Amino acid sequence: MLSIPPCPRIGGLKEIAIGYDAILCDVWGVVHNGISANQDAVEALHEFKKSGKPTFLLTNAPRPNVQVLMQLAKLDVPQETTFDKIVTSGDVTRGIIAKSGKSIFHIGTQFDKSLFEDLDIRFADWQTADLVVCTGLYDDLNETPDDYTQLLKDLKQRELPFLCANPDIVVKHGGMMRWCAGALAKKYDELGGRSTIIGKPNSPVYEYAHDLLNQTAGKVLDKAKILAIGDGINTDIAGALGYGLDVVYISAGIHSAQYGSIDDPDNKQLQDFLKANNATPVAWMPRLKW
Repeated sequence: MLSIPPCPRIGGLKEIAIGYDAILCDVWGVVHNGISANQDAVEALHEFKKSGKPTFLLTNAPRPNVQVLMQLAKLDVPQETTFDKIVTSGDVTRGIIAKSGKSIFHIGTQFDKSLFEDLDIRFADWQTADLVVCTGLYDDLNETPDDYTQLLKDLKQRELPFLCANPDIVVKHGGMMRWCAGALAKKYDELGGRSTIIGKPNSPVYEYAHDLLNQTAGKVLDKAKILAIGDGINTDIAGALGYGLDVVYISAGIHSAQYGSIDDPDNKQLQDFLKANNATPVAWMPRLKW
């Protein structure tokens, strides 16, 4: 295991904000929990944005950004004062689908069909499709990845490429965990299939977001001056570090059970958790605040 120095806990974003020219902040698990917004996080992004620095949200949501904007508005997270733009895994996935020219078998909810709006595509059943696009489970309240074993075996038998529009394995919805598309992609790979994962932790979504940050800033932003914020060790943290960004770890998210109290985790357990995952955030805090 690599020798990783302890990661310091900070009281708020203001302690380190001056060292950065832009922010890429995760959404689910940081800004909201699927049911209500973290108003301290909203305030933190607002305070950073007030300085005129680009403030972006970066999410693995498998939908176009307009859909996520609508959800945030319902949760009282106003774009005008909180962030400049939002980049979704769905945005990048749409670009790939548009160029594929293939008939698609979709795995996911009806709500996620917004991913395909205005795209010149054809839907098909799994027996005749050329490409699988997975945005999640059909019923993430009652199903688990095990319910998809036979379907995934059938898809593997046809050697269908599997495009995963949301790399997250699970997401915390209120106090309950829900399975995401990444869990099905993982299972498909384990069965011998081949999946393509869109979104964090993969570089294309960071490159896409970085380009938009540069456009907003009116200059090319040094990666060393872009701060990422997130709670997913294998998505937000791994992705930001892999792209060469500093990152703040939000500990009260999906991994909170790993190190004790949600709002006051055991520091040694948390440091051991980071080391076990070869993660080197510049700082951590239970929840994002200014």
